[in-house]
Amino acid sequence: MSTDTDDTDADASNDSGGHCSTPDSDGEVAEDIAIVAFERKMDTAEEIVDGIGDRYESIEILEYHGDVFAEHWGEYDCFVGLMASGIAMRKTAPLLDDKWDDPAIVVVDEELTWAIPITGGHHGANQVADDLASMGAVPAMTTASEAADEQGVEKQAKALDAHVVNGDSTVATNLAVLDGELGPVERLDGPKAVLVGDDVTVLKRNGDGGVVLGTGSVSGAKSKQFLAAWEEALDEVGRDWDDVEFVATGTRKENEDGLLEAAAEKDLGVIALGKGDLEEYEGPTPSRSKELIGWPGIAEASAIAAGREHDLLLEKISHDDAVTVAVGR
Repeated sequence: MSTDTDDTDADASNDSGGHCSTPDSDGEVAEDIAIVAFERKMDTAEEIVDGIGDRYESIEILEYHGDVFAEHWGEYDCFVGLMASGIAMRKTAPLLDDKWDDPAIVVVDEELTWAIPITGGHHGANQVADDLASMGAVPAMTTASEAADEQGVEKQAKALDAHVVNGDSTVATNLAVLDGELGPVERLDGPKAVLVGDDVTVLKRNGDGGVVLGTGSVSGAKSKQFLAAWEEALDEVGRDWDDVEFVATGTRKENEDGLLEAAAEKDLGVIALGKGDLEEYEGPTPSRSKELIGWPGIAEASAIAAGREHDLLLEKISHDDAVTVAVGR
């Protein structure tokens, strides 16, 4: 289709570089979880497994006793303590050694009212607390970037389906996030060698690669319209939701509520690319915005720019004259 839905209604003045919208100690997201619970709280532990278990490689329940954390230290990316925070703190404090190697710890009450990351907020605990929020718990984040409602580099890595290679660097780069000085995530395609300083965080993509949903829209498009458009595009290329790495769009569309809601429903990260990035990877379908405001079509350009291979699997299609989507890899 040639409808230029993504090209007709935005302010072209925002042409800043692209940026992205929680990993464990080695930079991966927390994958192996242990719920530590007293016998009387086993029903709640089972409820948690049923509620969020499919989001992890493994999730197990351990019955609490005095040495349970010590016995299983290092076996899991994150412990979820179904107990008072004081108990978890007293039992794990003597075991803590290094923030990059220690497992993350979250405590949650029996009523699933609060989910409180205690250690390893940026290394899995915030991620698990966010997942518990889907069951009604309020995630009580105290890490600086979350408290300031900013995306730290670990969250940017998650949005990109990537992980942090050099964890020590995130102290400096997350401070830069708080100060508004980090700038966009720069992409370097290889083969190349790169020499970086201690204050440069290196992200590496996970897995063997999936597809990227390049997306544009009219202002105010609804989440159901985004979901329907994405579903149609995935059907066209014979892929499903598990094959999607993330959603890519332009900076002039990064705050579309419908897009963000749809991505959150499918647990997908969203990255926004600036005008310069999109111009480098302009797609084949003619775009009205090129004539009107000088921007290339967002759907195709963002799909190509964000894909690992800069390859377009599906040219732009339109849904409801409200959402455009292209598929890149």
